[in-house]
Amino acid sequence: MIRIATPDDIPVLHALVRELAAYEKALDEVVASEEQLAEALFGDRPAAYAHVATADDGNGEGGEVIGFALWFLNFSTWRGVHGIYLEDLYVRPERRGGGHGKALLTELARICVERGYERLEWSVLDWNAPSIAFYESLGARPQDEWTVYRLTDGALASLGGGEGAA
Repeated sequence: MIRIATPDDIPVLHALVRELAAYEKALDEVVASEEQLAEALFGDRPAAYAHVATADDGNGEGGEVIGFALWFLNFSTWRGVHGIYLEDLYVRPERRGGGHGKALLTELARICVERGYERLEWSVLDWNAPSIAFYESLGARPQDEWTVYRLTDGALASLGGGEGAA
């Protein structure tokens, strides 16, 4: 079962973010707090959205949260419309293979179609062969002609002229 995340889901979403980071060998990079996640998803000006996958509890209602998709809107100047950028997609390892990841992506694709968005995009680590195979089985294709660049920490502060500028 897939549903929109609620404020009550913040603790489990935060735990799942940490699990994903551990899987990606980057747990030490997670500094976001539950409060920051709550503000981003449910504050006065939400900047992101989340859906959760729940385990079937046997009576047709969703049970335990076992996965999530966290996303935000992007915009294509070439197409002139919004799209969805999927920041995180994660299903607990012991629950993989049950269709939850596909159901989460299907829901985001449905939102794109319903709202006239023309792109659903995300990044995947080059070494993550199981995820790459899964995405390609759904028809997703890598955008090899683009390289992602990122400014963080001191480089971001320096360029932005803020605190910590060199």
